Amino acid sequence: MPDAVLTLNAGSSSLKFALYETGPVLACIATGEVENIGTAPHLRIHAGGAVALEHRWPDHAPLTHEDLLGSVLEWVEAHLGADRLIACGHRIVHGGSRFSAPTRLTAAALAGLEALIPLAPLHQPHNLAAVRAVMALRPALPQIASFDTAFHHTMPVAAQRLPLPRHFHDEGVRRYGFHGLSYEYIASRLPGVAPHLARGRVIVAHLGNGASLCAMAAGRSVDTSMGFTALEGLMMGTRTGAMDPGVLLYLLQSCGFTPETLSSLLYTQSGLLGVSGISADVRALLADPRPQAAEALELFSNTAARHIAGLTASLGGLDGLVFTAGIGENAPAIRAAICARLGWLGIRLSPEANAANAPCISAPRSGVEVRVIPTSEEAMIAAHCLLVLGQGDNANGVETGHPMAPA
Repeated sequence: MPDAVLTLNAGSSSLKFALYETGPVLACIATGEVENIGTAPHLRIHAGGAVALEHRWPDHAPLTHEDLLGSVLEWVEAHLGADRLIACGHRIVHGGSRFSAPTRLTAAALAGLEALIPLAPLHQPHNLAAVRAVMALRPALPQIASFDTAFHHTMPVAAQRLPLPRHFHDEGVRRYGFHGLSYEYIASRLPGVAPHLARGRVIVAHLGNGASLCAMAAGRSVDTSMGFTALEGLMMGTRTGAMDPGVLLYLLQSCGFTPETLSSLLYTQSGLLGVSGISADVRALLADPRPQAAEALELFSNTAARHIAGLTASLGGLDGLVFTAGIGENAPAIRAAICARLGWLGIRLSPEANAANAPCISAPRSGVEVRVIPTSEEAMIAAHCLLVLGQGDNANGVETGHPMAPA
């Protein structure tokens, strides 16, 4: 077995990871997750098409990221045997203005990323806790940060600025954009599956529990729906998306909300869950006959179509629309509802191809090509690790040899 790279995506209650071997192409050889951190931790690892390890800790076990990652690293090293784990790559949500490319994690870099915690308070602390845990457990193991914001550093100033006094922009209050690892992966796949779209004007719809859009021209981000935080833009599973700021002032000034309770409302109680009062899961809402479920899904589709229309203006036209992530890849009804609202752009779907989640779901007469491309943020992180370590020639493919975009 060749050398390997471990990727980590650490959240508040879960820790997802994947192990890639670094042969002629990067190939995922194991995946896993620790769920229910803080309540009833549950570790499960899949390798070779089967469950390779499963372990449960007692309820409310006082376990840290270091404790949990110790178990993961021990399994990884035993699985690799005589072969080497050469790097650990991390998804870091916020890179701010300073970190615009994959970065080797040193004490100085970690300090710079900790300063960005106020910009991503729900994600950044957990991302960095995993970094510190690996530093303690395997201090000699190189660690690489891949940033959700980095792909959007190519946006023009008009897409980055907020309509506030200029000094706020200089202090870091600007539109950053997120889901960049997913968008970079899709941009890396387009030359292989649709070269004409790779050279053209494309909107990628990353639709999952977190949802956003990215407008790409020749594979580079020129605009996106998320901004200063991951709250802006599309309605999501539990997040509001774009809101009239006056509503927030009203809640603070007239309804007794505090910043803490307002944050909880915007991030965890709204979106599909809040509107339906049923679930944040599109699958559950599609199966539910109650009108509240239909209303939530209609609002989700309408919001997505409206933002796609706006990003089309940023591109000056549209050649392709790509759906990705959990909803985008697996919910034909949502794709159809969004595209039905965009018929004026010339979008026409093939009902049969859409129902089958085919790679290309647009009808032959469609004026815009519509595709479904599965994303892999983990593969992008693994490729970044090799690039930072100077092994970029080995990072030119993922699983089936698809070319990887340079960092």
